[in-house]
Amino acid sequence: MNHENKNRQRFVDLAEKRVTKTIKDIRLVGNLSNKTNYSYTNADYKAIFAALDAEMRDLKRRFTSGERGSEPIFKLPDG
Repeated sequence: MNHENKNRQRFVDLAEKRVTKTIKDIRLVGNLSNKTNYSYTNADYKAIFAALDAEMRDLKRRFTSGERGSEPIFKLPDG
């Protein structure tokens, strides 16, 4: 297997694993919407969506420009 094919296969393997894990993790965040088990404010869920939306924009930028991302930090507003 040549170097390009090896890199491609490595990309495919990692992408499939990481995207699958991310989808599962997003679904776990979605479980927080169950008001029977959790209490949250509009500000809380807006902060969650803002953080996830910003990270998706950064991910798209990284694929188009090749730039590196920053360390993820997420904090809910005090409430």
